Amino acid sequence: MTTINLKSHLEIAKDAAELAGVFLAGYDRTTIKIKTEEGKDIKINADVRSEEIIFKHLMAHSAYTILSEEKGMVNRDDNNFMWIVDPLDGTMNYFRNMPMCCVSIGLWQKEKPLLGVIYDFNTGEYFTGIVGQGAWRNDQPIHVSGIDKKEKAILATGFPANTDFSRDAIEGFITDLKTYKKIRMFGSAALSTCYVACGKVEAYLEKDIMLWDIAGGIPIVLAAGGQAEKKTARRESSFHVFISNGQLENK
Repeated sequence: MTTINLKSHLEIAKDAAELAGVFLAGYDRTTIKIKTEEGKDIKINADVRSEEIIFKHLMAHSAYTILSEEKGMVNRDDNNFMWIVDPLDGTMNYFRNMPMCCVSIGLWQKEKPLLGVIYDFNTGEYFTGIVGQGAWRNDQPIHVSGIDKKEKAILATGFPANTDFSRDAIEGFITDLKTYKKIRMFGSAALSTCYVACGKVEAYLEKDIMLWDIAGGIPIVLAAGGQAEKKTARRESSFHVFISNGQLENK
C-alpha cells in the first residue's frame, strides 16, 4: 500500500475544519434558508458554504478524491485515498441554535480509515486521531472508557433521516437499548463517536447512517483504543454501525 505522511495530512484536515468552523460559528443564523426539506431531513445554505470552504482547502493541498454530503463523490487524480467530509453534522441542531453540531473530515485509503478530525466549533474542541498513533482532544491524549459491562455503560444513539420506523425494527432496537444503563441522543453522529473516543460514553449505535456522518469519527475511536463494526444496511449507501470501547459484555 502507498504510504503518506499522516501527521501532515492531519494538519491539512484540521486547517480545513477550522476554516469551516469559524465560518459556521460566525454565521448569522437569522439568515439561514432551507434549501431542501424531504421527509425528516433538511439541507440549509450554511451546509453548502461550509462544504465549499473545505473543498477549496483540501483541493489546494492534495489530489485525492473527495466524498461529501452535499456534492457526493468528486473524483480527482488520486483515487487511492479519499477525503470524506460532513461540512455540518447536526444540521437540525445548528438550525435550531442548539450547540450539538460540528465539522467532520476523515481520510481513508480505500476501505481503511487512516485519520479523522472533528471540530466542535461551539466549544472550541478539536477531536483528532491517527490510527495506530493516537487520539487527542485539543492536543491532549484521549482514550476510550474502561467500563466493560453494558449494565454500567452509556450508549449514544439516534434516528437518522433514513431510519426504518416499522414496528418490528423499532421493537428490536428498543430491546437492545434496554441492556444499557443510560441512553443519550445528541443529534450528531460525529460528536457521538468523539464521546466514545474520550470515554464520555461507552458505545454509539445507529442504523441507516451515511458514511460521511461517521467517517471522521471511526479513525478517532480506533486511534483511542476502541472498535468499529460497520455493515451495509437496507439502503446500499447507508450503514449499520456499532462503535464502542471494545470491552462491553452482556453482564
